[in-house]
Amino acid sequence: MKKLSQFFFLFFLFLSSSAQDNDLLKLLGNDKPKKEYVDYAFKSSRVIMSHSMELIRPGVMDLRILHRFGNVNQGGYQFFGLDQATMRLGLDFGLTKNMMIGVGRSTNKKEFDGFIKYRLIHQAKGPGSLPFSLLMAGGSTLNSTKWADPSRKNFFSSRLAYYGQVIIGRKFSEGVSLQLSPTIVHRNLVPTLQDPADMLAIGAGGRFKLSKRVSLNFDYYYRLNPNKTDGTLNPFSIGFDIETGGHVFQLHFTNAIGMNERVFLTETTNDWAKGDIQFGFNISRSFQLKKRK
Repeated sequence: MKKLSQFFFLFFLFLSSSAQDNDLLKLLGNDKPKKEYVDYAFKSSRVIMSHSMELIRPGVMDLRILHRFGNVNQGGYQFFGLDQATMRLGLDFGLTKNMMIGVGRSTNKKEFDGFIKYRLIHQAKGPGSLPFSLLMAGGSTLNSTKWADPSRKNFFSSRLAYYGQVIIGRKFSEGVSLQLSPTIVHRNLVPTLQDPADMLAIGAGGRFKLSKRVSLNFDYYYRLNPNKTDGTLNPFSIGFDIETGGHVFQLHFTNAIGMNERVFLTETTNDWAKGDIQFGFNISRSFQLKKRK
């Protein structure tokens, strides 16, 4: 009986040691490099005025309020532009890990807009990964103001414009993210024969982290084929992102007129060199509509 007890003791001791060895082998086997995706290149799905390489998470609705005041060089009578204001109210939705959509309405020209953004490549580390992100965005706008001349024959299609964009970006470190955005804007109706129906531009955006919750962002577009006689200029914005839990505040200065791609690429007449600068802010508030899986 004593020998039988010793046998069972040794047998269970052997099983226990074997199990521990197997666990150690599994741990060693799982020590292979894994693909790790790189996120939070930007704290918002917008750099300032343009799309960033970030997406809204699936099941999340992002309420966005974009507010732009008048030119600061108007002086004290206009309270340095604060007496004037335009805004855009938008709702963005995360559909999948790699796709989001959004709709909005601007006071400028009472314009409605909508877009879809899809990620083709997600920057990652590890085997089979690529060191950058690649996204595509496309959208349209609808001008809903009254016709300037109702007596003539007007077409609904004249109210529409479209844009397409490729976003190529990389998060270089925890403190630096940069992206390029080749863009085309098509207008069904242009002001004059000298204005291109298809405006081509290359955008550049960046984020420089200053502290745990504050970063410096910039947003610039160089237009390749503008009408050089209409007084429009390249839009440039610079400001700060401030993250506070579920909110992201963006405080910025810009010469851009309007808050969608059609407007700021084709109608920006403000000149930084002349002090035609507007102060503005964007507020982003996320709401979880579906439980995370």
